[in-house]
Formats: sequence, structure tokens, C-alpha cells
Amino acid sequence: MNKIINHLKHFDWILFIAILLLLCFGLIEIYSVALGQETVSLLNFKKQVYFICFGILLLFLFSFIDYHFLKNFSNYLYIAGAIILIALLVSETAIRGTKGWFSFYDFGFQPVEFIKIILIIFLANFFSFISIRIRPLKHLILSGLGSLLFIILVLLQPDFGSALILLLIWLIMIAVAGFNKKYFLIIGLILIIAFSGSWLFFLKNYQKQRIITFLNPSADPMDQGYNISQAIIAVGSGRIMGRGVGFGSQSQLKFLPEAQNDFIFAVIAEELGFLSVCLVVLFFSIFYYRCLINLKNTNDNFAAFFIFGVAGLIFFEMFINIGMNIGILPIVGISLPFVSYGGSAIISHLILIGMIESIIIKSKNM
Repeated sequence: MNKIINHLKHFDWILFIAILLLLCFGLIEIYSVALGQETVSLLNFKKQVYFICFGILLLFLFSFIDYHFLKNFSNYLYIAGAIILIALLVSETAIRGTKGWFSFYDFGFQPVEFIKIILIIFLANFFSFISIRIRPLKHLILSGLGSLLFIILVLLQPDFGSALILLLIWLIMIAVAGFNKKYFLIIGLILIIAFSGSWLFFLKNYQKQRIITFLNPSADPMDQGYNISQAIIAVGSGRIMGRGVGFGSQSQLKFLPEAQNDFIFAVIAEELGFLSVCLVVLFFSIFYYRCLINLKNTNDNFAAFFIFGVAGLIFFEMFINIGMNIGILPIVGISLPFVSYGGSAIISHLILIGMIESIIIKSKNM
């Protein structure tokens, strides 16, 4: 009992409460979106409540587990992740044209959300053991190849948004590792060449059209530019205080597609207003601040890389999602962390928070 009390005493409750409030914002708007259906069904709302409860249970469970345990099994986790992604590709089940899901009864499981965890653990373990002053190019190539395998397997699903997030995780990890700037220039050049080649040979027409629409959404507002146009209208119409929960014209009248997933930020802006948007951004900021504060208390390289990796993952997903909703970034199918509907994402993100809490508690007990 004393051990549990001591554990909870060192638990970062500020970080946890910030995440909990983000979860509440998501539940409010998922409930609101359900009210706008022709036949009101709270099934997705109830599912999200179950996902959150299960995720919070795992959060506390992982906070009790010594994070070194996962570090020691990083290579095995990596192999398991690769096998799962390959199994997805050879399976015959495709949802919305993407082989990114396993279906179990009425629930879908999206492995790529947990692949993000595995990649962060793998890279944090890799960089915690090497010195980039000794043969830096070798370490850059090895870490890049390890990340590239996951990226390619996810692209083949195809899931461009998740593949982009995996790439960004690797980039932030090598940035934290302190590689020379010349390597980033080389990487930038390779990415430009790869994008040009992808445009000519690999990108599907709808993916090309999303990029073209991003550059000029008003050119075809009733077709390819419809999603962006409706999201911008929703964000602008909320003004300071919002229209009220259940009274958003864009979300309730179904002008806004994927309202509970990719465009839930626009729903928040329309129904709860600019002040609530500021609160959402504030809660994310508190999370990043607590991550940086707790970094000062750890002397473990793996822990430091892991926290940077998780903070980077959450930041990139938040930034891209909000950018999609306000029209400054193309639509790539990235959900808003802790807010958008989705069991796999909610559970995986809460597991990451639990692992960060484990690091925080461990560092305070040393």
C-alpha cells in the first residue's frame, strides 16, 4: 500500500488532467455529432467512453511497469510490428480501400497506431546506445532503414498520413540526437526527389488532387475542395462563444464530412467557439510543457529520447490536424490526438502517457 501511495504521489497529475480534459472535449463533440444523425445513435459515443476507460486503465498499468522492460524488448517489438504490417497487406480485408485494419466483431483494430509506439521505442533504444560522433553516417543510415521498413509497409496499405507521421518521428529523433545540419540538407534533397518520383509513378489520382486542392481549395469548392471549404466555414462561423453543442450547422446538417474524426477541431470551433479552441491548444501546451519540465529530472538517455519522441508525435498529429481544419495543410487523414473518435488511437496514446508517467515516477525515486 505504501508503494502505491508513493507511486501516486510522484504521478504527474497536471499532465494527466490536461489529457483528461482533451478527452472530455472529444466526448462532448462526438455526442454532438451523434445528435445530427437521421436516426440518433449513441453507439460511437458509447464506444469512445469504453475506449477511454480501457485506455486510462492501461495508462495507470503502464505507469507501474518499469519502462526499461519495454526498452529491453525493443528489437522483438520491432520484428513483431513488421510481421503485423505484412500480415495486413496479405489479408483480404480492406476498409475504405485501405488494408490498415483488423476487424473483430463490431470493433476495428488499426495496428499502425501501435507501430508508432514501437518505432519510438526502437529509435530511443538505438540512439541511447550509440554516439553520433563516431561514424554518424552509419547510424543515420541504420536508423533510417529501420524506419523506412515501417514507412514502406504503411504506404502500401495505402496510408499516406500515418506514413508521414512515422517519417516525422524519425526526423525528430535524429534532430534530438544532434546530427550535423548537412545531413538534414541531404535528407531534404532525397525527400524532394522521392516526392517527385512518387508524383509521377506512385501517388494515386485522389492523393494528387488533395495536394492540388490544398494549393487552391476555392478552384473546385463543390467537389475536391469541398472538405476544406466546409471546414473553414465551420471554424469561422463559431466566432468567440460558438453556436452551442448540437447547433453547429456544418456538422449537424452533414456539410462537414468525417466530423467526429479528421474534422472534429472544426466542430469544436463551430459549436464551442474560439475560446474553447484556445482551451484545447492550452491543454496540449500544458502536456508539452510538462514533458519538457520532466526531461530535466532524468539522466537516462532512453527516457529522454522517448519523451521527445512522444511529444513530437503528439505535436505533429495536432499541428497537421489543425492545419487541415483551417486550410493551411492538405488533408492527409490525421486525427486530433485524444479528441477524435477512434479506439486504436486513443488507447495507444494513453499507453504512451502511461509510459511517460513511468519515466517521471522512476526519475523521482532515483
